[in-house]
Amino acid sequence: MTVFRLGLGELRNRPGRALLPGVALVVGVACLIASLVLSDAMGRAVSDGAPRVPDQVGVVVHQTRISPAPLDQAMISRVSAADGVTRVVPVQEIRTDLVGADGRAGAKRATADVELDEAALRRVPIAEGRSPASDGEIAVDRVTAYDRGLHPGSTVRLVDAAGSPIDVAVTGVTVRGTTDKRPLLVVGPGLAAKLDPKPSTESLHVLTRPGVDPAKVLAAAGAGVTAQTTGELRASADGNPLGVLLLPFSILALATAMFVATATFRAVYLQRQRQTALLRCIGADRAPLVTGNLLEALLTGATAGLLGALFGGPVGWLLARLFDVTGLSVMLGAIQLDPPLLPSLGNVVLGVSAAAALSALAALRPALAAARVSPLAALRSAEGQTPERAVVRRRRAAGIVLVVIAGVLAALGVAARGTIAGPFLVVFSGITAVAGLFGALGPVVVPAVGRIFGGIAARIGGPLWKLAAAEVRRVPQRSAAVAMPLILASAIVTFGTVALGAMHDMAEKYDSKPRADAIVSDSGDRTLSGQAVRAAGQQPQVAASAVLHKATTTGQDGEGHQTSTVVLGVEPGQLRSLFGALGQGDATGFGAGSALLSEWKLEQLGGRVGGQVTVPDLPGGPRTLTVAGTVPADLLDYAQVVVADPGIAPASSVLVALKPGADAAAYRDTVRHALPEAPSVLVDIRADRTAELNEAMRLANVAMMVLLGLSVAVAVTGIGTALAISVQERRKELALRRALGVTRGGVHGGVVAEAVLLALVGVLAGGAFGLVYAELSIASVKAFVVPTAALLPLVVGGLVVVSLAMLSALGPARRAAAIRPAAGLASG
Repeated sequence: MTVFRLGLGELRNRPGRALLPGVALVVGVACLIASLVLSDAMGRAVSDGAPRVPDQVGVVVHQTRISPAPLDQAMISRVSAADGVTRVVPVQEIRTDLVGADGRAGAKRATADVELDEAALRRVPIAEGRSPASDGEIAVDRVTAYDRGLHPGSTVRLVDAAGSPIDVAVTGVTVRGTTDKRPLLVVGPGLAAKLDPKPSTESLHVLTRPGVDPAKVLAAAGAGVTAQTTGELRASADGNPLGVLLLPFSILALATAMFVATATFRAVYLQRQRQTALLRCIGADRAPLVTGNLLEALLTGATAGLLGALFGGPVGWLLARLFDVTGLSVMLGAIQLDPPLLPSLGNVVLGVSAAAALSALAALRPALAAARVSPLAALRSAEGQTPERAVVRRRRAAGIVLVVIAGVLAALGVAARGTIAGPFLVVFSGITAVAGLFGALGPVVVPAVGRIFGGIAARIGGPLWKLAAAEVRRVPQRSAAVAMPLILASAIVTFGTVALGAMHDMAEKYDSKPRADAIVSDSGDRTLSGQAVRAAGQQPQVAASAVLHKATTTGQDGEGHQTSTVVLGVEPGQLRSLFGALGQGDATGFGAGSALLSEWKLEQLGGRVGGQVTVPDLPGGPRTLTVAGTVPADLLDYAQVVVADPGIAPASSVLVALKPGADAAAYRDTVRHALPEAPSVLVDIRADRTAELNEAMRLANVAMMVLLGLSVAVAVTGIGTALAISVQERRKELALRRALGVTRGGVHGGVVAEAVLLALVGVLAGGAFGLVYAELSIASVKAFVVPTAALLPLVVGGLVVVSLAMLSALGPARRAAAIRPAAGLASG
């Protein structure tokens, strides 16, 4: 009972101070619940519209991953003959091209589900309109419909197997949406045959009489397939494939909240040390004091968890709107994510339980430390109190040792670049460096960085900033504890941003390898017509062009495994002119009776440049050819063999070298305009690839900044709680400032300046740390990249953090400005 009274006493007497450690937990739990409700919304966006198995289907036959058997007509006949089987329906897909408003097909071909015109066998749910019922009708996915302004009754154009356009009517919009800008359609069997005469069969839907054993169906089908009942298939399906996507980020936010709560509990218990000392002097044992503090922490955590759970719904809704605006929702196949504003009862229970447990865990060590202080030592004034010199020396020695170890690990990681051990050594180095620099040496490093920023700011803002820097140095342990979560969060954000920038730079470096200025081909690998070949090579911007004739042959290696060989046929003069215009490759000796081989193929055949080899896998049979050189892989579409024989296959693509200064976009538009009846002919230029890459990197940056920003938001709350405690401790000092003539605005601005200074320390120190270790990580994988990408998001993110810190300081600043000189000086 005494323990219970101790736990409730502080909550009753000073509820504001007692609940202060729960502020970070409120934000952390809100982030957790927001991620859960948003994950549910994302999961529904993906799973609700997924093709389903009709109720009439009793057994589903799939190919095995190892040694799959073809789901051909012979397989259908065998399954149809099984006892109890009434019908077998193949589940088929085709690839086709959907023409856009500009009259051209996109590089990403559409995938179309082939459905019979039978309501009982429909697989794809329709959100608006109806399923297609004739060969002139289709249904489109909701994202494609939204992007292109389509609705039931619209007319769109497809491209058939021969490359001719076909106008069809849109009768429905499906529940599902594409996730990669690749349209998802539903078509009937007749239209499918025109669009793609070689559909792929994904599975077999077997209609059976009730009670049929799937083992009988499997026995009839033979080896290479599996059979499941409809119930088994539905039970094994993932309910929410994206349910854990945001979980790591919410766990990181909770860990940050616990770190902030620990620092706040330590500061709160330090303020109470006189009260603790008096209790100890009158006979209180340590155990009841610790238990009372933990009980108080449980109540604080439960309250914070309840508030965080209630705020989680609106936070999730706001994140969903941000995903919608930035285009992230479209990546999930949704036009608009719709999480609920109110969390479920299960989420509320989870939030309260998690916050209570984390609060007790965060308070455990500070409570034990507070109970260990002797009564006489605790009765001394805590203001400006610092640890004993022996403790300080031990911490500094440990910090120096950890930093040295981190340096050694980083050097070893860079030395082992290109191996598996390299990145792991750098990761361990980063963890050790954080523990040394900002853990053990935090009371030294953080005030030192604050002194630098404070000195610079003092020259601009005057004494206000000098006093703010002095406050950061006054209680270095607290400043280090407050800055640590923000440093870590900023380091992670910077690390991720630089890593994404490195990926972008490496992708651009790969794209800048020798390639033609423009590549004209068909999106469905159809044969290029003579008109398309002429349009590609006879424009005024063209310096040289080469028509490629691509064939893929199959054979067997020495161990009997099936292999495929990509062979290109080209007119030698065209290839020499192209190489000369591009300044790449060497086709000087290339002509009749010779070939260019990839380095791998040359090694496989045991040949050498200038010698003769017999190439077995060629159209028309093996040939003995002179090796004129090696194939520039990036330039010639990774072909293994190039022969001086355009007759091996129809024209498949045209490589174009433009004249110096020619506008590639103008060339692309001219070729497209010359081929109005060939909408599937593509003109690939580097500018389009770069724009697509930049858009992908933009979305990745936005996603990372938003999700990791949750931890930053939690870390910023530590600044507000630290300032609230600091204002309580410094009532006399602030009153004295007022008595000496400092205005209310001056006191208010001083507290806000402290918040800005702590935020700058966290953002810039963490940013520098994250930048260094991002570069070390990149170097450890043998891919050093100068960190020049994505600086704008970092700058904007830093300004947002400083703004949040200023907002968190408004409450403490108002209380500080409201202190009356007489009352403050009289307070004890």
